[in-house]
Amino acid sequence: MAKIPDEVQDFVKNKMAWVATASPDGMPNTTPKGTVQVIDEERIVFADLFSFKTRDNLQKNPKVAVTVVDLEKYKGYQFKGSAELVDSGPIFDRVVEQLKKAPMQLPDPKYVVIITVDSIFDQSVGPKAGQQIV
Repeated sequence: MAKIPDEVQDFVKNKMAWVATASPDGMPNTTPKGTVQVIDEERIVFADLFSFKTRDNLQKNPKVAVTVVDLEKYKGYQFKGSAELVDSGPIFDRVVEQLKKAPMQLPDPKYVVIITVDSIFDQSVGPKAGQQIV
């Protein structure tokens, strides 16, 4: 497990992310997520609202990459790790409550996806692009 640096934890707040998964036979899938957040020093989470292919992939292959970017600043980070789909408990309940406060009406999630982060990479424009930071 990797410890998510404080500056990266702060960066993730209120950003759009893209989640990449792969089926067991290697077919890639990416999907945007507006619900990605850091839940502690080693894990991030997102709500599974409409992600049939992502959910199916993660149930069969838990490896995942999540890239969070600030398009105006050309800055970003990619998290790689393993996912767990959770349909109850305190983290699930917290995400459900947060979704009720969203500016648009969203359905309750089927699951939340908790990702234990193994590594983090710089995705910013510049000389450190692609370098592993944790």
